Amino acid sequence: MSTALADELRTTFLFEGLSDEQLGWLVERGDVVSYDEGAQVYGEGEPGEHFLVLLDGGVRFTRRVGADVLKMPETTQRGVYAGATQAFVGDGRNDYLNSLLTTRPSRFFRVGADDFSTFMHRWFPMAVHLLEGLFVGVRNTEATVRQHEQLVALGALSAGLAHELNNPASAAMRATGQLRDRVAAMRQKLAMIADGRLPADDLGELVAAQERVIELAAKAPRRSALAESEAEDALTEWLDDHGVTNSWDVAAVFAGAGVELDWMRELADQLGDELLEPALRWLMYTLETESLVIEIEDATSRISTLVAAVKQYSHMDRAPFQDLDVTEGIDSTLTLMSHKLGAIEVVREYADEIPLVPGYVGELNQVWTNLIDNARQAMDGAGTLTVRVHPARGGVVVQICDTGAGIPDDVRPRIFEAFFTTKRSGEGSGLGLEIAHRIIVQRHLGRIDVESTPGETCFSVWLPGDRTRASA
Repeated sequence: MSTALADELRTTFLFEGLSDEQLGWLVERGDVVSYDEGAQVYGEGEPGEHFLVLLDGGVRFTRRVGADVLKMPETTQRGVYAGATQAFVGDGRNDYLNSLLTTRPSRFFRVGADDFSTFMHRWFPMAVHLLEGLFVGVRNTEATVRQHEQLVALGALSAGLAHELNNPASAAMRATGQLRDRVAAMRQKLAMIADGRLPADDLGELVAAQERVIELAAKAPRRSALAESEAEDALTEWLDDHGVTNSWDVAAVFAGAGVELDWMRELADQLGDELLEPALRWLMYTLETESLVIEIEDATSRISTLVAAVKQYSHMDRAPFQDLDVTEGIDSTLTLMSHKLGAIEVVREYADEIPLVPGYVGELNQVWTNLIDNARQAMDGAGTLTVRVHPARGGVVVQICDTGAGIPDDVRPRIFEAFFTTKRSGEGSGLGLEIAHRIIVQRHLGRIDVESTPGETCFSVWLPGDRTRASA
């Protein structure tokens, strides 16, 4: 054993309490290394191979936070330790959590991570078990709660999706039943027209009128309630004069289709009063049938949109990591959360050119879900949710803003901490924003910040990117 090295180590706070045997064991397995000023001893993320103790000199720790490098204060304190400090916890395979640089010529006592782990387990087993229990226990608890948080979010989205799918599905079923009745009624009215021995030319005119009234309905401008009522009254009065039964029902359908009195008079001149009512009934059922077909088309289109949103949200049929347009994930998230947003007004402000960013679509969609849901809760069901996306600093900035009460100044510094929540017990796990922060900062090397005043809170997410294409 190097007596001089052992004596030097014993003058540091870290080793002063060790026995001669313990200190000798370390000295036999360690060595002393020297670095010039400005040298990098190890880099963040590299395999943790050594445990180091500063003997003399000066050091500074740095750590990446998104695209920035956070510099810790410089220290010259002898005995400062760094490197594989967690080698004795778990399976011992840990990467360096930061970078270590020298600020002046420096000497370190260095021991391998495996030897350091053996040393701790051999002489301090109780401390190791306590620290390992704390470290692993917190990690496992956090993982379990995170998984629960994700399942709760998935359950909420599933419930909302079921509700959103049920509405258009029910509308399509209802419209299909009504459509069957209208088609049957049209056949009956056509039979009435045929019994009246309608000449072929007049039948051709009636079919042409059918096409014209459908086209007229498709192009009819939206009228105010007052204008609609006045049109119905005028048509009802005219139909009464021509002996049409239940004239108000007929007038409401034709007025809604944009039919004017001149068109009705022209039809009467062509067919005569005897065939006018069955012809109007037939045309009325035609309009109602067309309306039902449009309703079914809208309902099935809504279902298709929801299914597409689910596919985009869950990132089916795609690689987990790729260049992506963040607006697609945001839009799919808003679609799936529309039921939960309720009366909240959603404003989208997307730039014309959106840079693509490399990322994990499913994880980013979880970020958007957490931020949007937080905004919804902050507004308590009423307010304006604004989502902005624009290029900035070689990447993309996504801002999700709400008009809620704001985040108190004393709370704001802690909102990204794990398990921190201002909600009542049982209402939140305190991991939503922590998960978002971890996904953005650690997984995507981005940044997430918040600015809040009463009436406006904005979370800003910056993601790095290097290619652009026009947004759809």
